[in-house]
Amino acid sequence: MTLPKADFRTVFWAAAGLVVIILLVLAFWPRPEMVDIVDVQSGDLTVTVRDEGRTRVREVYQVSAPLTGRLMRIGNRAGEAVSAGDVVATILPGDPVLLDERTRREAEAAASAAEAAIDFARADLQRALAQQSNAQAEAVRARSLYERQVIAQAGLDRAELALRTAIAAVVTARASVSMREAELAAARIRLIEPDEADGPLPAVQVRAPASGRILRVLEQSEGVIAAGVPIMEIGDPHDLEIVAEFLSSDAVRIEAGADAEIRAWGGTALRGRVRLVEPFGFLKVSALGVEEQRVNVIIDLLDPPESRASLGHGYRVEAAATVEEVRDAILVPVGALFRRQGEWAVFRVANGQARMRPVEIGANDGRQAVIMRGLEPGDRVVHHPGQHIADGTGVRQRRVAE
Repeated sequence: MTLPKADFRTVFWAAAGLVVIILLVLAFWPRPEMVDIVDVQSGDLTVTVRDEGRTRVREVYQVSAPLTGRLMRIGNRAGEAVSAGDVVATILPGDPVLLDERTRREAEAAASAAEAAIDFARADLQRALAQQSNAQAEAVRARSLYERQVIAQAGLDRAELALRTAIAAVVTARASVSMREAELAAARIRLIEPDEADGPLPAVQVRAPASGRILRVLEQSEGVIAAGVPIMEIGDPHDLEIVAEFLSSDAVRIEAGADAEIRAWGGTALRGRVRLVEPFGFLKVSALGVEEQRVNVIIDLLDPPESRASLGHGYRVEAAATVEEVRDAILVPVGALFRRQGEWAVFRVANGQARMRPVEIGANDGRQAVIMRGLEPGDRVVHHPGQHIADGTGVRQRRVAE
């Protein structure tokens, strides 16, 4: 039996409309969002703070010039081994310096004044000697008169006091002459020219204060050097420590005895232990011009020197100091966390849907955070949820391209 032509058209258009409706429903039906899903796991978490540091020889000996003179060229080079007592530098005591006209005239005037002062002192000595002779004669006469009971005891005492005073004046005058003669000698020494010196003084040899290697030669070439100027530095490059400059906000969390790790020095990671957090901070301007308050943290290396033989003094490193350790904790990637109404939350995946779950977090190391409340090991959460993810959104694991 065939349908009438009108009925066939009705059935055809009804079927076509039903297909269009189904297509529209499928087109606007919510599709699951493709997301990265990670599992909540349990494990240990070690929280560290990291910053740049440098290596430093524990005991650095600075060799300085003991006197002003001419330093002979240093034959040693940086890196050479030296033993305690080895001669590392030779200094020739300096010759008298050349005098300009004004300085020479001032020195000549000082010498003339010293000669006049000597004449004055010698005349004063002669006067004191004369007074002493007179006082001695007066004392002899007074003693004779006293014995004959011509004068009283007081007269004898005055004569003897005058004699003692005259003797003291002679001693003072002789000392004044000696002092003026020394001043004249000093004035004449200042007038000595280099070609008038008696001869070169013996060379002074500077010796190494300790065994080790030469770290730096600060004055290599021959030349005039002043007393106290550093010549070289000596130390043992195997006896190294790390000086890391941490921000003060990080340094307050570091305790002496904490474990540390040294990286980014050109070799495998080295083990260390914090020996000291210095109590004094200092201001440092970063490369971006930001003022930062920093604190030196001293770290001892625990690995043997053979494992870091190429590491030397003043090398750049990266130091990581442990500030907290959590055992058997519930861990979730930091990228799964977000803030919602002032609290931390995650999107927990259940039955193909993302459900918002408030959580309480503890310590974190920048990659993983400890979950104190809200999740259990084995739960699955959305990693790096976007703005299009909301509570109840359908989600599906994004496939990773092989």
